[in-house]
Amino acid sequence: MLNDAEGFNKVMIAAGYTDLRRGIEGLATMIRYKYKLDPYEKNVLFLFCGRKSDRIKGLLWEGDGFLLLYKRLERGSFSWPRTTDDILKVTPEQYRYLMKGLEIVAKHPITEVSPPKEIA
Repeated sequence: MLNDAEGFNKVMIAAGYTDLRRGIEGLATMIRYKYKLDPYEKNVLFLFCGRKSDRIKGLLWEGDGFLLLYKRLERGSFSWPRTTDDILKVTPEQYRYLMKGLEIVAKHPITEVSPPKEIA
């Protein structure tokens, strides 16, 4: 279920660190008050990662109740964005990269530069 983005309207990841001891109520409260989003939005997957990058939790409202997902990798780790305490909407392609352990937020993104001014 977590290896592909099938069936989700949106996938949101909480960048930074999350205390994975939190349960459904704690994660839903965090979504509502810290990130100002609706945890009851149907088929929106919210993902969280703790200090250990080999495990994540997901919270999904299915219309009749919450589904709490937990995944621990036997080998490898998730390349989780740690630089901010914001929530990021990821594309299905970025989600697949994340589930394969690849980076979804570049550490040194390539930016457009303006051409040099002419030398007089």
